[in-house]
Amino acid sequence: MTVSIRSFTKRRPGIVFIVSAPSGAGKTTLTRQVLEVHPEMSLSVSCTTRTPRSGETQGEDYHFVSERAFRRMLDAGEFAEWAEVHGSLYGTPRRMLERQLRKGRDVLLDIDVQGARQIKQHVRNAVAIFVLPPSLKELRRRLAARGTDARKTIEQRWLRARHEIREIQGYDYFIVNRDVDDAVARLAAIIAAERVKVCRFIQKRKPA
Repeated sequence: MTVSIRSFTKRRPGIVFIVSAPSGAGKTTLTRQVLEVHPEMSLSVSCTTRTPRSGETQGEDYHFVSERAFRRMLDAGEFAEWAEVHGSLYGTPRRMLERQLRKGRDVLLDIDVQGARQIKQHVRNAVAIFVLPPSLKELRRRLAARGTDARKTIEQRWLRARHEIREIQGYDYFIVNRDVDDAVARLAAIIAAERVKVCRFIQKRKPA
């Protein structure tokens, strides 16, 4: 197969970077901070039926919608992925995602393991990264320290975390979030490495 320099200088399709983690492991902090390292990326803002937490902004952290509106969007096929997590519905708007990828812009998805499975099935060459806490004991401490959930909810989130960690086999990378700066640097390094994979610029011909 003939390879030219032009192959590596043309615009490639956008890449979907999935970041998943148990609640309390710090994935939202990591995704927001890595955008400061890679500001050219887009962060996909999910729709959710859950109540906004203190400090969250409509359209910036999530698109907060009613369950009726969410179900209507789901029936219309407007989500690239969706899941029910801790009794609330979450979904990634399909139109925004596809528009950014067509432009060649990389997109960061902050989604759970259910949504990650769906994206990996339907989006070619999507990159899945799982964020681990240093330990389950530390995860429980972080959940309690947030002060946003009742004790029963904290226990439910901790038990769910044990299940979610088993899903790590379906991911491409993992990051242990002991130190935020180190974890952000590792996430940024993964993004940089994936952007220069030869396979993203040259499609191998199928054998005759």
